Amino acid sequence: MCFREDALAERHIVISGGCGAIGLGVVRKLTEHGASVTVNDIIDSKTADTRLRNAGVNLEKTVYVQADLTRTKDVEKLIAKARCRFGPIHTALCHVGIVVPKPLLEFSDDEWTQTMQVNVKTAFLLGKASAQAMLEDDIAGHLIFTISWVADVPWPEIGPYNASKAAMKQLMRSFARELADKGIRANAVAPGIVSVGLAKHQWDTDPSYRARAQKAIPLGEMQPLDSVANAFLFLCSPAADYMTGSVLLVDGGCSLYPMD
Repeated sequence: MCFREDALAERHIVISGGCGAIGLGVVRKLTEHGASVTVNDIIDSKTADTRLRNAGVNLEKTVYVQADLTRTKDVEKLIAKARCRFGPIHTALCHVGIVVPKPLLEFSDDEWTQTMQVNVKTAFLLGKASAQAMLEDDIAGHLIFTISWVADVPWPEIGPYNASKAAMKQLMRSFARELADKGIRANAVAPGIVSVGLAKHQWDTDPSYRARAQKAIPLGEMQPLDSVANAFLFLCSPAADYMTGSVLLVDGGCSLYPMD
């Protein structure tokens, strides 16, 4: 184990999209190291509890809040319930995201809007509301955004996703610049091609995708979920207390693409 089991003791972390494939791994890692975690997603509570339990999460260390974070009132509800259950928020993980895989010229207006709403607007609203709560509670807090290596290296057939992650990167840096003198930091994690969820499904079912992905990963294999969770563990811990405005790139070298 890289960190002590109590590395995040007495820390309250809020995460959006916490019941997705990557989110569940992150929540499990954070609770294993002592954090109390308010988990947000749009699925119903019963389904969320089942997913969390099946992922090995200690439910006594979590509370689930169903909310659509593209809506300001739902964001306010999430923050209020989080503070009511576990007290002041120390870290907010702006993690929720979607990707629609298809050629850029085939994207509809609605698909573009949905991608930007879910990926960028939620990050802005959750980051803003969490920072306001931190200031009210006199907490030197931390905002962490889940971006991607594709924020800098466009990957084929997910153009709006590429653009949304680039926007999130600059949003993070803007939060970092404006809130530093208030004691609030902002950073981002940029994973590679992770071996869960849609990427794993495409790897297993789409030979052309698999060929591109294999070429794009210098370390030679899809990214283990645990490596992503470890990156979040580090940023949530006191070991990262002097970081702000930074991107923690954990991508197996994908950002070196094209290799030839």
